[in-house]
Amino acid sequence: MPRHIVCLTYDFDTESGFIARGLTTPTSLSRGEFGLTASRRLVDMLEQRGLPSTWFIPGFTIESHPRECEMVVAGGHEVAHHSWAHVPPALQSREEEDADMARANEAVRRLTGRAARGYRSPSWDLSENTVDLLLEHGFEYDSSLMGGDYIPYRARRRDHVKLGEPIVYGEPTGLIEMPITWSLDDHPHFEFLRTKEFTMPGLKSARSVMESWYDEFVYMQKTVDWGIVTYTMHPYVIGRGFRMLAFEGLLDKLAAAGAVFMTMEDAAREARERRMV
Repeated sequence: MPRHIVCLTYDFDTESGFIARGLTTPTSLSRGEFGLTASRRLVDMLEQRGLPSTWFIPGFTIESHPRECEMVVAGGHEVAHHSWAHVPPALQSREEEDADMARANEAVRRLTGRAARGYRSPSWDLSENTVDLLLEHGFEYDSSLMGGDYIPYRARRRDHVKLGEPIVYGEPTGLIEMPITWSLDDHPHFEFLRTKEFTMPGLKSARSVMESWYDEFVYMQKTVDWGIVTYTMHPYVIGRGFRMLAFEGLLDKLAAAGAVFMTMEDAAREARERRMV
């Protein structure tokens, strides 16, 4: 019987992403702070609709804003790992990444009573050490890579890549990869961000983006009997009022089309049980 899953995921960065980029003026920080208001709005909306979700929460957010993080847990949502300080692993040494991973997991443990099962890297930029470290720390799934769309796969380690030579793939591991894509992430569509290095124009029509997001689900239904669409959102982005209206409209259409809403942990477990990975 066909079964088409939707994972609603929230990267609850608050101010951490701005601080990691050196954007520490009051206005920059206030953009992340809006995520506190938006998180309450989102949790209430999810409760009203009876929808599960997964929140990737940096240790920074857990320790800086415990009340809002406790609200997420009280709502029955999965809390997953999103580093401590939102520094991309690709910019860290192995020792730095290991220490950051352990520190953030301890924050998750204090918040939820258990270590995180899932991981998503800041800025979706893994290092050559990340998969090894995730396995060492006992993670079940990662959600940082883009090598698929609807079907999870096993994360590899030690691919051999050298300019001028064919790629040689490394060994698959027991870590389940729950693939993502920038096109199903609210941040590049909506956020205007200007730094010395680049400008992200953002500010697209919320309803147009939600129409594209719905089309992704329709195409999954058309092409596979079992699959997962993962939407990645940030409370301070999707939580603006006019975007919330468009997002709620998407949820209505997905529900009417037969979407099964699950946490990423549960979806990854189902993929394993069905031997999809």
